[in-house]
Amino acid sequence: MLMKLLIAWVLMALCVVVHAMGVTWALRRIGGRAIASARFWPWTWLFIRLAAWIVLLHLIEVGVWGTFYVWRGAMPDLPTGLYFSAVTYTTTGYGDLVLPSEWRLVGGVEALTGILMCGWSTGFFFAVVDEMFQLGRKRAGPMSTP
Repeated sequence: MLMKLLIAWVLMALCVVVHAMGVTWALRRIGGRAIASARFWPWTWLFIRLAAWIVLLHLIEVGVWGTFYVWRGAMPDLPTGLYFSAVTYTTTGYGDLVLPSEWRLVGGVEALTGILMCGWSTGFFFAVVDEMFQLGRKRAGPMSTP
């Protein structure tokens, strides 16, 4: 059991690395160019690209878990492993597929990892929205107080 938890920890760490690299890349890519505009469509286009990028990061992370399950014989094939991983990572938990008993704790760690990575993505998205509002306040000037 301890070995399985260590394996789960390594997979979780791999997801953190993927997410950190992806968020760092997005931050560098955003830079000041897209944020410099306070108009609706440039911001909307930025949010669409960010959402697509974040979803891609999550799909890569799901792929890491799903591929691992197939490699270790916990799932019969890659489509099944990816499906199970997506349902587990997102905590949807349909229950139509289950891991063999010796791997079930690993599935729980995957779900916890998915919650954490989704929270990180939400925080990142919120930070970009906050930057948008801060920019709008700076352009509008100080608000008069009654």
